[in-house]
Amino acid sequence: MLSRLKLEGESFSDAIRRLAKRNRIVECAGLWAGMSDEEYEAIRSGSLRARDLLSSRFLLK
Repeated sequence: MLSRLKLEGESFSDAIRRLAKRNRIVECAGLWAGMSDEEYEAIRSGSLRARDLLSSRFLLK
């Protein structure tokens, strides 16, 4: 589960970014299997917010 890999004080988004830097997506396989609906929604909404922020910054330049 992602929450077990998350460091103290680290957001879920930061944990995903840190894990993604390893360039081994297979290491993340199954991490979300026992995730609650609330955890899933927090990650989903954070990802969508990040996408929107990045999109708006790049489109404005």
